[in-house]
Amino acid sequence: MRIFNPLFIVITTVLLMASPGTVGQRSRTPPPLPEGEGRDLVITACVSCHSTASISRTAGYDSPEEWRRVFSTMIELNDAQANTIARYLAQHFPEDESRRPTLIDGDTDIEIIEWTVPTLGQRSRDPIEAPDGSIWWTGMWASLAGRLDPETGMMEEYKLPPASRPHTIVPDAEGNIWYTGNSNATVGRLDPKTGLVTEYQTEAQDPHSAVFHPNGNLYFTAQGAAMLGRLNPANGDMKEINVEPRPYGIKVDSKGTVWVAFNGTNMIGAMNPDSMVINYFEIPDERSRIRRLDVDSNDIIWFVNSTMGKIGRLDPITGEIAQWDSPSGPDSHPYSIAVIDDVIWYNESGMRPDALVRFNPVTESFQSWAIPSGVGIIRHNWVTKDGNLLIHQSSSNQIGLVKIN
Repeated sequence: MRIFNPLFIVITTVLLMASPGTVGQRSRTPPPLPEGEGRDLVITACVSCHSTASISRTAGYDSPEEWRRVFSTMIELNDAQANTIARYLAQHFPEDESRRPTLIDGDTDIEIIEWTVPTLGQRSRDPIEAPDGSIWWTGMWASLAGRLDPETGMMEEYKLPPASRPHTIVPDAEGNIWYTGNSNATVGRLDPKTGLVTEYQTEAQDPHSAVFHPNGNLYFTAQGAAMLGRLNPANGDMKEINVEPRPYGIKVDSKGTVWVAFNGTNMIGAMNPDSMVINYFEIPDERSRIRRLDVDSNDIIWFVNSTMGKIGRLDPITGEIAQWDSPSGPDSHPYSIAVIDDVIWYNESGMRPDALVRFNPVTESFQSWAIPSGVGIIRHNWVTKDGNLLIHQSSSNQIGLVKIN
């Protein structure tokens, strides 16, 4: 265990630019781009953080105005360079209409509010609600955690150890913020009152997602290491085990069973929290990959079958599995999932714009909406105490609140 003591930075909603040379920069040889006015500017401003494939995966935009709206949430540029880049991108990367989501009308009304985080380029993600009602997120590429007051829009950012690149954060009952250090093999605890960070070293090199258990322990997945871990915050005791490939999402049901989604095989695991022995459930079709899951009031497991474009239900008692095709089809790539009042909410991350989908299990009916910012993928979400949904768009540095009426 070691303690890191950063100064935390209080920032208002005025946007501050983060230099592409310091946040999220990855060394690579820029792939070929079409010749044209603005090509070199795109390489300078965009390819320092993105590959050309990342640009094309946005599904493109036909107008310079739309392109500028998107990249203005990623990097701050002067008007002359921003306009030149926007014209180049609109000419060479127009909209791919095949990526449009199939949106379904319905009777549920929602309001989506989005905030752009202060430090651009941080890849904000995995927002949660703390006990005091504040919204927290992790800025993975900038190694920070951020706090948002949803009533005022005021934000502040806390520096974490530079090599941590936190993947997920979860709050404890006292308001401490726990994170998974995806790049420095740690689980960390941030005390917002002092800004102090305490780190716990893990055997797994890439702690991924985490959840607190009623027994007080923190359970976490490590995707690349193919491990699951358990940390006792009271004494720092850590236990880690090897499991099936690429454990991803993790949840706890009302009986205390720890449920794990596997993104490297067609399995869902039910782990005993004490022995850490796992019972595996096989999902039909070996191509199936489960990124995330959630639990309803009857301890039925709901999951996204990302590779097959489906959502599914697992009855742990009978082992029965049912699946439904997502509205936008087999390439829709459902990603995050949450159960609110036994209604299922998830997103279609393969579509542009990213689509939020509601599924009513009673009527087996869908309703869906386009996410306003539209680019970045909801990789995780969180149900608030008021029954609303926290979302994000990582590439465009957005944190969002879905108010469900």
